[in-house]
Amino acid sequence: MKQLKLAVIALFTLVTVSNVSAQDENNPWAVGFGVNIVDFYGGNNFSDQMKDWLGNSDWNFLPSISRITAEKYLDKGFSLQFAGSLNKITHLNVEGDVDALYYSLGLNVKYDLNKLVGETAWFDPYVYLGGNYVSFDSNSEGMLNVGFGFNTWFNDSFGLSFQTGTIKGFADEVKTHYQSSLGVVIKFGGKDTDGDGIYDKYDQCPEVAGLKEFNGCPDSDGDGIKDSDDACPQVAGLASMNGCPDTDGDGIADKDDMCPNEKGTKANKGCPDTDGDGVVDKDDKCPTVAGPVANGGCPWPDTDGDGVLDKDDKCPKEVGPASNGGCPESVITKEAEDSLGEFAKAILFNTGKSTFKPGVTEKLDGIVDVMNKYPNAKFTIEGHTDSTGSAAINAKLSKSRAMAVRDYLVKKGVDTTRLDAQGYGEGQPIATNDTAEGREQNRRVVVKVTNK
Repeated sequence: MKQLKLAVIALFTLVTVSNVSAQDENNPWAVGFGVNIVDFYGGNNFSDQMKDWLGNSDWNFLPSISRITAEKYLDKGFSLQFAGSLNKITHLNVEGDVDALYYSLGLNVKYDLNKLVGETAWFDPYVYLGGNYVSFDSNSEGMLNVGFGFNTWFNDSFGLSFQTGTIKGFADEVKTHYQSSLGVVIKFGGKDTDGDGIYDKYDQCPEVAGLKEFNGCPDSDGDGIKDSDDACPQVAGLASMNGCPDTDGDGIADKDDMCPNEKGTKANKGCPDTDGDGVVDKDDKCPTVAGPVANGGCPWPDTDGDGVLDKDDKCPKEVGPASNGGCPESVITKEAEDSLGEFAKAILFNTGKSTFKPGVTEKLDGIVDVMNKYPNAKFTIEGHTDSTGSAAINAKLSKSRAMAVRDYLVKKGVDTTRLDAQGYGEGQPIATNDTAEGREQNRRVVVKVTNK
């Protein structure tokens, strides 16, 4: 008997160190095996009965498995318990010693007190009420069964069970008595919808198989970050990147990195910009030379070298001033045209010949300067004579003098395609040929702009 008391004390001690769960909807079935004690009432008042219950002088038990239980969890803390017990009665309190067989079959409704005081996981106290069919010494009857007990769990399926209560009849076939039991209990049948070995009650992802360390939630890519917290659940990544990879190590997750294999900056969405011109290398036609975005990251060219960039140069292959959009000035100014006229007036020839008089070449060089300043301008050189001599001779002489001027200009670098030479003889006088002064004015060379 003392050993049984020690076992009960040890059982209470165990509740302070167990750390697993009570029977519930996730562990709906339980079976138990143990020993039971039958103690018939002694005395008629409550005090005597309590002394008898706590005493052990008239306890009856078999030193073997003598009680078996089967339980099914119902709902909201209620469960149904079937219990069968066997005993040998050798002590019948004041009535002296006997030697009779005792057995009972009972059906009890249990209520988990944790539903009232709060879940403790490892300690599962309960009260119960039910009915027993009891047979003792050829007498038998249906009896009321009421009491309390507790289970304490060592792991998810195994624990110890203690139960005690009063069994009271109404026909006095079997005397009122206490029945207490101590044994092991095994729970099973827990609900695990996703089959990951974690009961739904503890599974934060009960519909998807997962890992114990993540409370039943999956880590599909195996990077140590559960899928619900993983921004890239199908690709292994870094915790610092919320589970996403950063292949180039630039601190920008591949999913947000426009250049995942090249280190870049956040400002450029993970792409490099080697020349710092604001055009990322992958879009930069000149990645090592800074240039504007409008030209694909390349500097603007100046093909003709006139100081006007091709993007602004209306004539990128011809030299021209910025004031004229980079194009050569094709319209000669009035001042330049007047200077041509002044130079032309000073072109004098030897009498009857197409050779120049001394000092004329300086005037011709002045004409070259003006023509070079306006490289797109074209000119006609006209030769004229007075009426002295025959018209045929005058026509030939005027032509040869115009050609002499043209040849000199070409020799000085003026493109021949810009020059035309014509001889008009005596046919276009600008003064009278009746006076020496008039004839001098008619003997002239005229330089005209033909593409103003």
